[in-house]
Amino acid sequence: MTAFINSLDRGNAPYLDELEKRAKADDVPIIRKDTQALLKFLMAQSRPKNILEVGCAIGFSALLMAEYSDSDTRITTIEKFEKRIPIAKENFIQYDTNNKITLLEGDATEILKTLSPGYDFIFMDAAKGQYINFLPDCLRILNKGGLLVSDNVLQDGDVIESRFAVTRRDRTIHARMREYLYELKHNDALNTVILTVGDGMTLSVRL
Repeated sequence: MTAFINSLDRGNAPYLDELEKRAKADDVPIIRKDTQALLKFLMAQSRPKNILEVGCAIGFSALLMAEYSDSDTRITTIEKFEKRIPIAKENFIQYDTNNKITLLEGDATEILKTLSPGYDFIFMDAAKGQYINFLPDCLRILNKGGLLVSDNVLQDGDVIESRFAVTRRDRTIHARMREYLYELKHNDALNTVILTVGDGMTLSVRL
């Protein structure tokens, strides 16, 4: 079903398709095709002006949001993995022709504490075990009516398994993701839907 849906996709700007090929060849994790399609839809539907991305990698998703958002949209993206930061910077220099993107280097846990409120769209795609720790500051800086989008929340199906069915090294991430999903669905400040797009995504509106 996913392959069929993806086969109908019109594709991205050529430079994004090339970046995607290079990322896959280098084993760099980037958002999946159906996730890309949903992000592009949300850019057109919600037309955010101030976007925060938690987890930049080589900059693919930030560039995709920049490509398919309004000309006056601004994107702040956070990355701490030192080997990927120079690649992201080079990609932004080459492809972010409207200078929409600002890269913040360092640990998102610390950087989020320094950011001021005013974001109307937050894309969470960093260390999965840290989502629950990032959430309080994300809620603090997200505008009312703003959208929090979280990627990879189903962990290729592991999230529905007993903790004893996942490998010991993954049990902390497993427990924290289940806690995160519960919090998103039960927090009175949010209205959340969990989707099976890609590796699982949540859309949460700040009430």
